[in-house]
Amino acid sequence: MTGANDAEKRQVLGVDRGLTSYGDEGFSRFLRRAFLASAGYDADDLDRPVVGIADTSSDYTTCHREMPQLAEAVKRGVLEAGGLPLVFPTMSLPEILLSPTSMLFRNLLAMETEELIKAQPMDAVVLLGGCDKTVPAQLMAAVSADVPAVEVVAGPMLTGSWRGQRLGACTDCRGMWARHRAGELDEAEIGDVRSALATTGGTCMVMGTASTMACVTEALGLSPAGTATAPAASGDRLRAGTSAGRLAVAAARDDLRPSTLLSRASLTNAVTVLMAVGGSTNAIVHLLAIAGRTGLDLTLDDFDAIARRVPLLVDCKPSGSGYLEDLHRAGGVPVLMKTLEPLLDLSARTIEGGTLADRLAGVEPAPSWQTTIRPLDEPLGPPRALAVLRGNLAPDGAVIKLSAATPELTVHEGPAVVFESPEDVTRRIDDPALDITPDSVLVLRNAGPVAAGMPEAGSFPVPRRLAQQGIRDMVRVSDARMSGTSYGTVVLHVAPEAAVGGPLALVEDGDVIRLDAPAGELTLLVPDDVLEQRRARWTPPPAPDRGWRRLNAEHVLQAPQGADFDTLRPAPQGSRGARTGSGDEE
Repeated sequence: MTGANDAEKRQVLGVDRGLTSYGDEGFSRFLRRAFLASAGYDADDLDRPVVGIADTSSDYTTCHREMPQLAEAVKRGVLEAGGLPLVFPTMSLPEILLSPTSMLFRNLLAMETEELIKAQPMDAVVLLGGCDKTVPAQLMAAVSADVPAVEVVAGPMLTGSWRGQRLGACTDCRGMWARHRAGELDEAEIGDVRSALATTGGTCMVMGTASTMACVTEALGLSPAGTATAPAASGDRLRAGTSAGRLAVAAARDDLRPSTLLSRASLTNAVTVLMAVGGSTNAIVHLLAIAGRTGLDLTLDDFDAIARRVPLLVDCKPSGSGYLEDLHRAGGVPVLMKTLEPLLDLSARTIEGGTLADRLAGVEPAPSWQTTIRPLDEPLGPPRALAVLRGNLAPDGAVIKLSAATPELTVHEGPAVVFESPEDVTRRIDDPALDITPDSVLVLRNAGPVAAGMPEAGSFPVPRRLAQQGIRDMVRVSDARMSGTSYGTVVLHVAPEAAVGGPLALVEDGDVIRLDAPAGELTLLVPDDVLEQRRARWTPPPAPDRGWRRLNAEHVLQAPQGADFDTLRPAPQGSRGARTGSGDEE
C-alpha cells in the first residue's frame, strides 16, 4: 500500500488481540483457541489477520434485507486476501419502525459498536450499515476505536411505478401523502401507491440521509471508490462487499486507521460533495459529530463557506427529479468528484492507501449522454443548496435546505403559531379553529436533542384546510430535524434548543418572525426587554426519569456540536496519535 513500510505497519495479532483477563495470558490464549476450535477453526485459520464484520441486519430494518448476502460477499473478500472474517451483530436502527426516533439511539449504537470493536479481537473491521443513523453511528465508533475500518452501505432500492409515474421512497411518499391530505387521492389510490413506493431491499433511492451519508462516506475516503450508489439488489453491491473485505485485510497490515486517513481535507471534501448532491440537512449534524470524534475543527461556518462556492450538480430528488440508480449509471461519486476536482483537496487519503488524486487519476468526466451529474459551468442549481442561518432566534445557528425550499418563501415575515411538541402538532394542526393563514410561521419547539432526541418532525404538514385550498408550503421553524427526503421552506436545528432555554422557548403566538435565507438571518421581532421578562417566567421541561433517555438528556450536545455525547468526545489534552484502549498489545 502507498506510504506504508515495514516500520509503519501495524503488528497483526489476530485472535491474540485484547485477551480476556484471567490473570494468566497463556491460559487466555489456550482457552480462546479451545473454544474457537469448537467452531471449526484450525491453527492456519487462527494465524491470519482477523477482520470483524459489524452486521446491522434486522427484520425490523427492512432497508437491510439484502445484508446477509452482503456479509457473505465481505467474508469472501477477507478470505481471498488471507484474513479470517468474523461476523458480529450490533443494534440496528430502523428509521420507520423505531419510536420516537432513530436519532435518539444513534449515540447508543455508536457506543456499542465502539466498545465491541475494542473488546473483541480484530485487526480491522468492516462496518455494514445503510439506514439513516447506522452509518454515522458506525463512523463515529470507528473514529473513536481507531482500528482500521471500511464502511460498506446496504445500497439504495430500485424505483417502482404507479400509473406510469416513476416512484421511489421517500420524497414521493411525502408528495403522494400530501396529495391524499389535499383530497386528490382517495383511500384506494393511496393504498395502491403504498405498494409501489418501496419495492426492493435497500435504503431510500432519493438523496435522503441514507444516500447522502453513503456519498459523504465515500468522499471521506472510508468506503471503497464507486460503491456509494450501487443498488442493494445488484451485483455491483456484492462486489462492493468483496472489495471491502480485501481492503480491510490490507488496511490491517498497513495500519490504515481512521486517525491516519481522516484530515481537515477529508472533511472539507465531504462537505463539498454534500453541497453538490443537494444532500440531507441531517448530514450536517452527523459530519459535525464525526469531526468532533476526530478532534479536527469543523463548524457550521465551514458548511456555510463551502456552500457558497459549490453549486448543485446532481439531479436527484428532493432537490432534483432523478434517483440514485440514475446517479450510479452516470458514474456515481467518482465521476461527481472528478467534476468537482477544482474544488477538492486532492491530498486527502483514502482506504485504498493512496490519495484522492490517485483515486481520480483514471476517472473520466461525466459522459455527455447523461444529465444526472451536471458540469460546474452548467449546474442544476446555484451554490448554497444548504444554508446556515443565525439571528436572535438562533444565536448558535440553524439550517435550511434552500435547494428544496419554495423560492418566494425564503424571504418571509409572518406571525408565529407555536406548537409545544410533535404531539401538539398532531393534536392541533388540522383544528379548523386554529388561527393559521398561509402567511403564518409555524413554530415547533421541545423537539431538540435534549427534549426529544431530535426527531424528524420539522417538516410537519401544512394544515389540511390550507392544503385543500392548494397551499403546498409554509415557513416552518423548529429545533427538530427533517428527513433528507423532505422538501419545503423548513428551518431546522435551531440552537440552542428550547428545552435548554434557547430563544425558541420564548416565542409566543402572534410574534413576528422574519426569515431572510439569502442573507442568512432568522429574527424574532420582539424587543429584548420583553424577551427578558418572558425568560424570567420560563421553566425547563422535566427530565426523563431513568435509562437511556435520562443519559441522553444529561449528556447530549446541541446540533452545532453534532448532538454527540459530551462523554464520547476525545479529552481536550489528548492527541489522536496517543489514543489507547483499542485492544492493541504492541
